[in-house]
Amino acid sequence: MKDTQQKNVKVSIKHLYKIFGEDPQSVLPRVKEGLGKTELLEQTNHVLGLNDINVDIHEGEMTVIMGLSGSGKSTLIRHLNRLIEPTDGEVLVDGENILDWNESKLRKLRRETMSMVFQKFALLPHRTVLENAGMAMATRGQSRKDFESEANKWLDRVGLDGYGNQYPHQLSGGMQQRVGIARALTSNSPIMLMDEAFSALDPLIRTDMQDLLLELQAELHKTVIFITHDLDEALKLADHLVILKDGAVVQQGEPQQILLEPSDPYIEDFVSDINRARVLRARSVMEEGAPSGEVSGEVDVNDNLESVIAKAGGDLDRSFAVTRKGERVGTLDMATIMRALVPREASRDTARA
Repeated sequence: MKDTQQKNVKVSIKHLYKIFGEDPQSVLPRVKEGLGKTELLEQTNHVLGLNDINVDIHEGEMTVIMGLSGSGKSTLIRHLNRLIEPTDGEVLVDGENILDWNESKLRKLRRETMSMVFQKFALLPHRTVLENAGMAMATRGQSRKDFESEANKWLDRVGLDGYGNQYPHQLSGGMQQRVGIARALTSNSPIMLMDEAFSALDPLIRTDMQDLLLELQAELHKTVIFITHDLDEALKLADHLVILKDGAVVQQGEPQQILLEPSDPYIEDFVSDINRARVLRARSVMEEGAPSGEVSGEVDVNDNLESVIAKAGGDLDRSFAVTRKGERVGTLDMATIMRALVPREASRDTARA
């Protein structure tokens, strides 16, 4: 259950295929008939990168695309700004198929519509932090005088006030990635592409960067496409989660729902070790409607189950009114919470026993 209104589709990926090899078009019909990644490689010496991808990315939301190494997630994000050409399909941005665009329109897309934050920071070592942050505006022909104020505003916003005259090698990894985010924000592009942006960082710094991104997103409402191989990170950041395996979408949807209702054994294995109490929210497991009887207190729709359990003090007879913006919209009791904490496959095993 999502606590947001439906938004416009900003980017739409339709029946997207990518096959690597000498003659992708010759084997495309076989892939469309159902030939899998392993069989395609064995029989034709072609590699199936993406297999019939269909994803709508909504304006102002964070869509997280995740999967293990080789799943196709980085290949997919590079199709969104046509750094990689597809074998077949469409990529629509604001309703226009960018696969029909010429180089001039694509350059404008990359400079003005889509900014990118890379895993390895991709800062220019011979330019200052300020110049790196203002790079997008500089490539549009604007002078340092034109972009300095805007770049400094965003450097300040990501916690780098006073570092404008430093060079990248003088900063830590986490600080360099903050420059990368400031650069994306200075470009003022409505879409941000983030390819494993935090995976090179130490765990504590990575958590800080995730929190910073959520804070900025709550303020700016960018359309963010975030690539990761880490499920905890995906569940923390995503409004919409897309899980890939062998170049195909295994499941997509609201993260809480995927955790509660995995559609495939692969997903069940993926989510089996997650700390469900820390990830699941009251809104996802509550009984809808105002409470009809007495309750032990109130919890917010976005409180995680761990905090609700703590509020109950271990008493399994407690129940709570669930509120959204001060209005009671549901009821949550401890028995419901306990059931939600058991992974679905384990629940089945218990029932069979």
